[in-house]
Amino acid sequence: MTEHAPDQADITIDLKRQTLSLNKLNKFYVISTGKNGIGEAENSGKTPRGWHTVAEKFGGSLPLNSVFIARQPTGEIYSADLAAQHPERDWILSRILWLRGLEPDFNLGEGCDTYKRYIYIHGTPDAEPMGIPMSHGCIRMRNSDIAELFDLVPEGALVHITE
Repeated sequence: MTEHAPDQADITIDLKRQTLSLNKLNKFYVISTGKNGIGEAENSGKTPRGWHTVAEKFGGSLPLNSVFIARQPTGEIYSADLAAQHPERDWILSRILWLRGLEPDFNLGEGCDTYKRYIYIHGTPDAEPMGIPMSHGCIRMRNSDIAELFDLVPEGALVHITE
């Protein structure tokens, strides 16, 4: 188990309240987490708990609503027309903060690894509701919010995801 006090986190994600806060900057955002609930198991569609770090960041120079597939920009800009053409897509937009678990056998390692589960903090279509769990396990944010967060938080930032 990683030993950190909750006030050491750069980012705190409160799964019950569906909020993300930047503790040292007193900033607060409404988010959407896993519609399947809370948990660390691979292929569960649940949002993992515990201590994490921002392992990698993607999209810093791209316009808002840029579309990503497998962390690569497609060159598309999200729109209602594009959504209608691809109703099956789980839209990952604007920016990505890829999380890595820090707690062995809880959110790091075989069967529970946050990084290998591709758990991100990322943008989502602005029409998607916030404040209720709707994702496939990731932490979804409004595009303007993820762009702001991206600029405020470095790789290596400490993230605490709690109930």
